[in-house]
Amino acid sequence: MTTVSARVKPAAGIRRPSHVIADSLTMLHRNLLHMVRYPGLSVFTIVGPVVILLLFVFVFGGTLGAGLPGVNATGGRAAYLAYVVPGILLITIAGTAGGTATTVSMDMTTGVTARFRTMAISRAAVLAGHVLGNAIQALIAVALVLGVGLLIGFRPTASPLEWMAAAGLLALVAYAISWLGVAMGMQAKSVETASNLPLILTLLPLLGSGFVPTESMPAGLAWFALYQPFTPFIETIRGLLLGTPLGTNPVFALGWCVVIAFLGYSWSRVIYERKSVR
Repeated sequence: MTTVSARVKPAAGIRRPSHVIADSLTMLHRNLLHMVRYPGLSVFTIVGPVVILLLFVFVFGGTLGAGLPGVNATGGRAAYLAYVVPGILLITIAGTAGGTATTVSMDMTTGVTARFRTMAISRAAVLAGHVLGNAIQALIAVALVLGVGLLIGFRPTASPLEWMAAAGLLALVAYAISWLGVAMGMQAKSVETASNLPLILTLLPLLGSGFVPTESMPAGLAWFALYQPFTPFIETIRGLLLGTPLGTNPVFALGWCVVIAFLGYSWSRVIYERKSVR
């Protein structure tokens, strides 16, 4: 009698967890190399927020700072620097989504992603590589922008534990925004238009509490600013670094991270699977 092996070959596209992790690390390494080979996108994500920081602090800071609660005119610029830095850090993270969308769109339109779909690579790993690479890039950009803020006089009062909590939240926001950037890049019809949709993310900190208190806005805009994702992100970072009241902002910040990450992941997987069957 011929003995038949009981081992069954796994279905195509199904990978063991260890293989998924290994594939994700390979894709991460590929995307980190892109940062080195195409530094223009990385430099822009740093230079843009730094220019905004310097512009608002040294051009508008004296006037805007004097209008902050409990601040006199002579201390306006220093007070505004402390107020605006958390918003600039979140703008830095939001700005990296445009680079992610462009990179993903390049892979989609040049056939690289189609080639990956024919190889023994986890489909989740292809997307995860982009996400992890962008999250790392975002955190590097945040560290550099924060360094500029410290050089021009930003003086946070956070304890080591509060610094760790702030860094953890920034990492979560970067991870969530990266998933959304990947989905937007896959949705784009061309590389030239890939960075258009992520511009919405860059505008949200401007329409939140990043630059002025929400109380100073008209009623309708103040309502939007209060309940959009970036206001609890900014207020939580501001509270951790500067000791302002946190309230329920950390809860909403974590909740928004989960919602954005889930939305970006689901959206990108739907597009990836749809294009895989063509």
